[in-house]
This record gives sequence, structure tokens and C-alpha cells, in this order.
Amino acid sequence: MPDQTALPAPAAGPVPVAGAAAPVPPAPDARGGGAPRRRGARPHRWPVVVPFFAFLAVCFGLPAGTMVYGAFTVLDPESGASRFSTENVSGSLSGAYATGLTGSVELSLFTALLATVIGTLIAQAVVTSPRPALRGIVVSASGVLANFSGAPLAFAFIATLGTTGTVTQLFHLDRTGFSLYSFTGLVLAYLYFMVPLMVVTVLPALDGLRSQWQEAAASCGATRGQYWRHVGIPVLTPSLLGGAVLMFGTAFASHATAAVMVGSSQPLITIQIANALNGNVLVGQENLALAMSLNMVVIALLVMAVQIPLQRRSARWLG
Repeated sequence: MPDQTALPAPAAGPVPVAGAAAPVPPAPDARGGGAPRRRGARPHRWPVVVPFFAFLAVCFGLPAGTMVYGAFTVLDPESGASRFSTENVSGSLSGAYATGLTGSVELSLFTALLATVIGTLIAQAVVTSPRPALRGIVVSASGVLANFSGAPLAFAFIATLGTTGTVTQLFHLDRTGFSLYSFTGLVLAYLYFMVPLMVVTVLPALDGLRSQWQEAAASCGATRGQYWRHVGIPVLTPSLLGGAVLMFGTAFASHATAAVMVGSSQPLITIQIANALNGNVLVGQENLALAMSLNMVVIALLVMAVQIPLQRRSARWLG
């Protein structure tokens, strides 16, 4: 007789298919117990940034708040009471102070344009040079010269190109009408440290241009000029514009070089702020100086608003 032993009934649920992998249970959280970590749960990391924000509040927030408060505050000379007013801001944008602000912007724009062009050409010559030692020499020299500014640079130019300077007496530059204590002299002094700074700034962007792009353009019949016009320059445009904006900000904020070299003979906003704070022209103009400083901060914020998107776009292209 056949065996009539009853077999156990199959368990309810889907029948596993032969050869199919068994489901893997969720791995326990390695940082705490066997319970899986909930999706979207994040540890509290804000305490680690408290010192950073405290530093910003003390070193940047407090001076900025004091500057804004002083710029919109007028002191009564008789009672000594302060009141809210826009007289300082309107005064900083009129008369000789408006001329100083315009002079600083013009000087910064002109030197930024020259530094961008000259620095880019020098950096391109270094990148395409077959001598690796040349790059190390240029980068090292640019790093040193980019930080050589202020009063030492002004004294060096005075001793070299001043009225009784060595080069002036040697080549009789005074007979040509050249004067170091003029707009042209300031441009030369600013370019001395801005061109090396532009070289250091634009070198990584030039290194980001891949040689395969030029080879592909050449294989398609494009000339070197066509490659730069349709590939190289469009890719480098964000980096070049970002470098030009950086040069503008550097020249706009420079004070010591112009103060030592030309003093008040050239209308510059930084020198006017220093004179107002020190009381060299009029006494009690400290709040007016704060208003002029506020104008510079607004221009600096506009420069940063332009530079940051350009840096991001450049990093996306060359990264």
C-alpha cells in the first residue's frame, strides 16, 4: 500500500523562486544599538559653529553696526545729543567727497583692466613655456611681489621714480613731464603688486584648459585663433571677469601706498576718510567718515555679489 503519512501544509505567503536571492534585512546603525537609523534624522552639529559665529559677531558685526549707526547719526554741537539723520550720507555723496569716490572708482577700474590683461598674458606665457623651472620662479616671485605694497612700496617708488629718484635722474624723466605724484604714478605703483596677484589668480584657470580641447579643434580644421575665439576665451571668461573684479576690489581698498606717495594731491576716498577721522581738515567729522566708509562697504558688497557667481561658474567649467 502506498504510504499515507500526512505531509505538513505549506506556509501561507509567496513561494520563493529557485535561484532568487533572499531579502537582506536592514543593517543596524553602526553608531547606536541595533535599531536602524531613521531616514532624514540628522545629528545636532550646530554647537561646533557657535565659536565661528561668535567671532563674526565680534569682529565684523560689531564694527559694521557701529559704522551704520554713526553714519545715520548727527550730534548736536550745543546739547551734545544725537539724532537720526541722513545728512552724513548725503554729504558723503556730494562735493569733494563725491569727487574722491569717483576718483577711487576710476583708478580702480583702470588699474584692474591693465592688471587683468598684463597678468593673463604673463600667465599664459608661463603655462605654455617648455621650461618647468620658469613656472616655479614666476609663481614664487608673484607671491612675494603681490604682498609688497603699502608704505614700503611707496618709499621704493619715491627713491626710484621720484623727483630726485635714481631712474628719474639717470634717464632725465623729469624733462618728459613725467611725475610720480600723479594719476599715472599711482597706476604704476598699483600695477606693481596687482599684476603679480593676477598671475597667481589666473594660473589655475589656464591650467584647467585641457590640451584635448585644442587637439580636437585642430583635428576639425580650426586654427589657433579660432580655438581661442570659440573655446578658450569663452571658457576663461568667468575666471577673467572674477580676476578683474578681485583686482578692482584690491585697488579700491588700497590706502597706504597712495597716502604716502601722493597724500591729498589726488582725490581718493580712502585718504579723505583718514583725514576726516584724524581731523586734518575739519574737526568733528567722524560720522561723516563713517558714512564714506559705508559707501565703500556698499561698493565692496556689490563687487562680492558679482565675483561669487563668477567663481562658481568658473569652477563648474574647469573643475
